[in-house]
Amino acid sequence: MNGVDLEQKQREEARWRTLRALDAGRPIAVSENIVWRVLNDVRLALSLSGLRRELDYLRTLGLIEIEGQETGTWYARLTASGVDVVEYTVSAPPGIGRPRKYW
Repeated sequence: MNGVDLEQKQREEARWRTLRALDAGRPIAVSENIVWRVLNDVRLALSLSGLRRELDYLRTLGLIEIEGQETGTWYARLTASGVDVVEYTVSAPPGIGRPRKYW
């Protein structure tokens, strides 16, 4: 596996773990700082700007909504489609490193 593949896998895992963190906070929007700490706790080193890039990607897919961009701190929450991905009721879109369902 080369460096590009590893970076892609890390981004995909970060997106999945971001969705899981937002699911844990439902129905309240979760601060980008909390998501960033969760990712760092599982050794996914991502800068705040890197996290924002992934949040924007998830928003583009329609999995999350973001608020607070104008105030400087982003808050994100899952959309119904995001909940469906986290709960394994629909296929995960490409780019999301969701583990296989084992149950």
